Amino acid sequence: MIRQKLDNAIREVPDFPKPGILFKDITPIFLDQQLCSDIVDELAKQTKNLHLDAIIGIESRGFFFGILLANKLQIPFIPIRKKGKLPYKTVSYEYELEYGFAEVEMHQEVIQKGWNVLIHDDLLATGGTAAAAGELVVMQEANVAGFSFVVELKFLKGTEKLEKYTTNTINLISY
Repeated sequence: MIRQKLDNAIREVPDFPKPGILFKDITPIFLDQQLCSDIVDELAKQTKNLHLDAIIGIESRGFFFGILLANKLQIPFIPIRKKGKLPYKTVSYEYELEYGFAEVEMHQEVIQKGWNVLIHDDLLATGGTAAAAGELVVMQEANVAGFSFVVELKFLKGTEKLEKYTTNTINLISY
């Protein structure tokens, strides 16, 4: 049932951000408070057996449901941001994109050694950013208990990059 609601709410925007791309826009979901609640409830249900200690949200759209899920599960929420956006001591990881490099970071000392951490983002495409988040967790000597996404673009095979960390990859709808 949630898949149908999501499919009805997600808007397709042709040729964004460049010609030939059919962008899956999740912002119409936020107009439906009940659907937002359903998303958080479903993610909580699908992650209940992971024994989570914290949830990481990837900037910026991973913050939307990541913090709500963390609050529902009564565990800490930890943001991962683009390089240079966090004000305190950080640990960072640089990764390769199709045309260049990107770098993400998180505050040091926010994840405790041995914690089970869920990494959340709105959408899984190629998996590069999610895998970089996985590296940051490993660098902190914690465990990637799983990944969660609202949407997965299966044809881009992003889960293949995440298998190094865990086989627990959750999505609520895939295209």
